[in-house]
Amino acid sequence: MKISPARESILKKIRKALTQSTPLPFPQSEGNSSVFQPSQQELEVQFAEQFSKLQGKFVFCLNEQELAAQLDHVIGHNKWEKIYCREDDLRRNLATHGFKSFNHGDVASCDAAITTCEWLVARTGTIVLSAGQPSGRTVSVYAPIHICIAYTSQLVYDIRDGLLQAREKYGNNLPSLITFATGPSRTADIEKTLVVGVHGPKEVYVFLVDK
Repeated sequence: MKISPARESILKKIRKALTQSTPLPFPQSEGNSSVFQPSQQELEVQFAEQFSKLQGKFVFCLNEQELAAQLDHVIGHNKWEKIYCREDDLRRNLATHGFKSFNHGDVASCDAAITTCEWLVARTGTIVLSAGQPSGRTVSVYAPIHICIAYTSQLVYDIRDGLLQAREKYGNNLPSLITFATGPSRTADIEKTLVVGVHGPKEVYVFLVDK
């Protein structure tokens, strides 16, 4: 088969390109360092800003007495009656500091559920949860309102930092599920109409305690 001059020209260019290595377009993006550099803000401030942009509701508490009081206030204000918590240590700790709103029941019928978390990612306003927690896989997903209790010591800058913390904490026994929850559940239809709370909680609260 006779090859046309134009086709031969193209093939020559391809052969030449294959004999030469192509430099990486963004060499600094390859490697172990994050492309995102921490800002000058404190991590709690950055997390609060990003989380609030995603329709999350953020409450900062100076200590655990204030945490218990703020929780009771939010629950009373919203007239939630069924508050579910599967974590025994968290229940005892809140009760010790005066929290009064716990109600026995199950996650399927509750108004809101309270859990702890693994870490908070400041750069993206993300809550990191895992199957290794006492609350398990389902509580933060099935409850209509998710209330997360976290401490400033659990703040990390980026998702990569959270994964490194997971490796340090669990070693080779990583939980079967690690979840990155960034704000309330959201989805959009073909007309780009945003709907909140379809595949998970419609509201997410983070109570961050200075500790």
